[in-house]
Amino acid sequence: MTTIHAKQCALPPDREPSLVPSLATGQPHAQQSALCLSLCLTLCLILGIGQINAQQSATTSPAPSQPAPKSAGVINDWLREQSPGFTNWDFGGQFRARFEDREHFGILGTPGSVDFLEGPANTYNSFLLLREKVHAGYRPFDWLSIYGEARDSSTQLDSRNPNVEADEFDLNQAFVVLGGGQSLPVSAKVGRQELIYGDERLIGALDWGNLGRVFDAAKLRYQHQRFWVDGFTGRVVLPDNGEFNEPNNHDWFSGVYASSDMVPNQTTDLYFLSRNVSEGSTAEITTSSPSGGATPRDIYTLGLRVKSTPGKFNGWDYGAELAGQLGNFSDTAAGPRLDHKAYAGSAAGGYTFSKAFGTPRLGLEYNYASGDSDPADGDHETFENLFPTNHKFYGFMDFFSWQNVHDLRATGSIKPLKKLTVTLDYHAFWLADTSDFFYQVNGSARRTGGYGINPGAGNFVGTEIDIVATYAVTRWASAQAGYGHFFVGDYVTDTLTNDQAEDADFFYAQVVLNF
Repeated sequence: MTTIHAKQCALPPDREPSLVPSLATGQPHAQQSALCLSLCLTLCLILGIGQINAQQSATTSPAPSQPAPKSAGVINDWLREQSPGFTNWDFGGQFRARFEDREHFGILGTPGSVDFLEGPANTYNSFLLLREKVHAGYRPFDWLSIYGEARDSSTQLDSRNPNVEADEFDLNQAFVVLGGGQSLPVSAKVGRQELIYGDERLIGALDWGNLGRVFDAAKLRYQHQRFWVDGFTGRVVLPDNGEFNEPNNHDWFSGVYASSDMVPNQTTDLYFLSRNVSEGSTAEITTSSPSGGATPRDIYTLGLRVKSTPGKFNGWDYGAELAGQLGNFSDTAAGPRLDHKAYAGSAAGGYTFSKAFGTPRLGLEYNYASGDSDPADGDHETFENLFPTNHKFYGFMDFFSWQNVHDLRATGSIKPLKKLTVTLDYHAFWLADTSDFFYQVNGSARRTGGYGINPGAGNFVGTEIDIVATYAVTRWASAQAGYGHFFVGDYVTDTLTNDQAEDADFFYAQVVLNF
């Protein structure tokens, strides 16, 4: 009988990327979601119930004592205390609630409502976001694991229409992993899942969002003691509230991503990414994706990322990422393809005072992404941000993406209590080129309310201050609150008409329970 340790069996939505064909069958949304989740759970039961019975009856003497394993979650810990047959299983979930209050933010679906504008349209919005996830996984052998996860996302009192943060009970992840055991360096992961690489500047799960981001994808990994290499291809899944979420068949995302620790005290990543969007993508319009899919493009990205290993430089740390792009791009559904040439870079460093009260850390960071210097020259020079988690980098108020921007960031953090962490960030933003748009956090250009291509405006957009406090209530519960204020600069005051530009404010409070 194969012995599998607890640490091999916990199957959270792992931090690795993922192709699964569309699971839609033409049935109603609720029936499709229930059917998909039922198939995952049924397969787990078929594979596992015999092994549970066998483990319970195969021996009459107690197993040798083992060191206490790391917690696998509240539900898993309890189940494994009841029976060793649950060792290879993973059951769990998450509940998250977040209240947000926004002032002088554009409201989707409200004509004339744009960022940093004081009236006449409404720019005040307060709402409650709710997200629940449940998952089941089974790992009967070292070389086989199965995972399924359902998600429900909703909002209350939200003025946005359509509501981009709502998606009824749906299949969030469902994948199988073959290989990758202790004696097999190659693994294949096939199914609906998150793609996460590096710091998530180009490929991330967008966990801050109420829906997140998943792909129907296939990935092949080679794992060595000092490095790993992934090759993947897949399609991004478009949320469709009230219907089964399906991938955009016109938007293929593929790549090769390698990571190594061969350079002493450093992680070094190299990657080549390809995004190929054909005509018909914009017709993939859904309730939660009001703009439909991306416009046609073929974008090829070559990049390098380095990051210091924690604790190896006497308190100092560093990180950097560089990416260049070639290809073609169309700004409309059936327009001409422009030659695409763009680049972006980021550099950061900091110091942690390990012997001072609260182990404070101070850091500096600079982010740059190219913009289009001439919209009429037949070239497209705006960096393609791909599928990032931008919330972590360019201000917690989420006004910016890694496109046409200079961002200078100063950051600090401290732990005044063992379970309390407080961070303070300061950002200063400029457009890289005023002959290009001011891009939103989701990568779309601001085009209404006076925004557009305004070469006569100053390029200084403004500054942002963010303060966030996070308290670890228990190992399975946390609370967080944050406040941000954006001070508008010359670009905003020059762009908005009638001297109605106003600073923006943002407050949120969030609780997360993991089971």
